[in-house]
Amino acid sequence: MNANGRSTAGWSKWDGDILIDILIVEDNKELAMVLCDFLRAEGYTVSTSENAEKALSLYRRYGARLVVLDIMLPGEDGFSICEKIRTESNTPILIVSAKTGKDDKLLGLNLGADDYMEKPYDIDIMLAKIGGIFKRRYSADGLIDGDIRINKMNHTVVKNNLTIEMTAKEMELLTLLIENKGRTLSKEYIFNTIWGSDSLSEQQTLTVHIKWLRQKIEENPKKPQKILTVWGVGYRYI
Repeated sequence: MNANGRSTAGWSKWDGDILIDILIVEDNKELAMVLCDFLRAEGYTVSTSENAEKALSLYRRYGARLVVLDIMLPGEDGFSICEKIRTESNTPILIVSAKTGKDDKLLGLNLGADDYMEKPYDIDIMLAKIGGIFKRRYSADGLIDGDIRINKMNHTVVKNNLTIEMTAKEMELLTLLIENKGRTLSKEYIFNTIWGSDSLSEQQTLTVHIKWLRQKIEENPKKPQKILTVWGVGYRYI
């Protein structure tokens, strides 16, 4: 498990400088904070929200590697959140709900949830499920997207079984984009994540690195199909 080890504290607090590991959407504050405590003890960074509007706002602005989602929320329900997130990205979604009927489970899974747990749940099983999702999706030694394979251990990138020469920053940038596949990342967010907010480099450095990446992974770098420019915002990997 490769949680980034940065902790947050308090209700509905996020770590604004990095992609959050887990976003918990739960209107029962006591239950949410208990789960937060266990997850933070495991080294995950956690953000929480008690309603759909705030959850979607946090997700779209800061992202998450996993969404733990309650269904019965005030106002817009969890099924709606699940559907909206799934139309925007492939971020894993774990539904946790007291709605235990077969129809509810099928609806959640058909909307794109990766798993469905009933309340009340055993915390050890919950942690095991979350750990399994992170190991499968965010393996510490590799990342795969179609014909592109990133090996983090030996710092290599392979496309169509051919090794692509990349600098460390190019590899970091490609990894960040693939891990956020389907999501638009702002230029500021990408720059601060890869180079750091206190870097002496200029944001034009990002534009140059995007150009280099396109030359290496796109069939036609002048008409990119994977790394798209979202004008006025940033970039999206699809």
